[in-house]
Amino acid sequence: MNPLSTPSAVSTSLLDDFSLEMTGKDVPKLEEATGLIPQGTRVNVTFLGNENLRMRCDAARAVKRLGFVPVPHISARRLGSRADFEQFLSCLRTDGTGSDVFAVGGDPARPEGPYEDSLSLIESGLLQEHGVRHVSISGYPEGHPAITGDVLWAALRDKNAALAAQGLEGSVITQFGFDVDPVLAWLEQIRCEGITLPVRIGVPGPAGVRRLMSYAARFGVGTSASIAKKYGLSITNLMGTAGPDKFLRALAEGYDPARHGEVKIHFYTFGGLKATSEWIATFRKEAFA
Repeated sequence: MNPLSTPSAVSTSLLDDFSLEMTGKDVPKLEEATGLIPQGTRVNVTFLGNENLRMRCDAARAVKRLGFVPVPHISARRLGSRADFEQFLSCLRTDGTGSDVFAVGGDPARPEGPYEDSLSLIESGLLQEHGVRHVSISGYPEGHPAITGDVLWAALRDKNAALAAQGLEGSVITQFGFDVDPVLAWLEQIRCEGITLPVRIGVPGPAGVRRLMSYAARFGVGTSASIAKKYGLSITNLMGTAGPDKFLRALAEGYDPARHGEVKIHFYTFGGLKATSEWIATFRKEAFA
């Protein structure tokens, strides 16, 4: 048996240094959950269409004030101009919240300004000019509903090369999923591609089944009957709830550092920061019991 299949190994190997995600509106929820989250935890702050500059900067500032590491998102296609990009970076630098960022293409089908994708942000040179040292980029173990596999792999290779060329540290944060098998296969493939960046595997925090299925449909995540059963989702009881315990145990059982490299966990909280933090604390406690 792989020693990582034990509950304690799940916690020590994968749940140490986990990260969380919040929106600009979630500051009160983060304050409520603060006592449950280890100090120094990385907290990603989204860059959504219904958020403005002040909300994003205020949220990143709150993350830092509460003792965590802010990781503001920068959505390339939502930036209306170079000036918008510089203004956001300047705000983050002034507040001391911009050393770590997450660069992503974003939802709009067409760019609202000069930046088409996250690669264009990395290659702009503006990140380093404004004190950014570490850039996280996206990974899609199950693919993307609007982007072909070949394009995704080329983009990942290009961003990996660009980070190195720009002298920036990097990591990958993956889209969430319910099936461990494509995650492990994808991890092995990126290592075969020569991409050695640390990877944070996206995992949904505990939430209602209906809500999880809705997000999965939106992001093209597989939810066949077999996958749902494997994860612990009941597609016949959408009023129930589900957590990622089965997924994490399966991931730990299949995880081999020699083949899969450095791996951590990133929790998509879907607004449930306290529920997710309580779930993690309970799971870690049970792992050491």
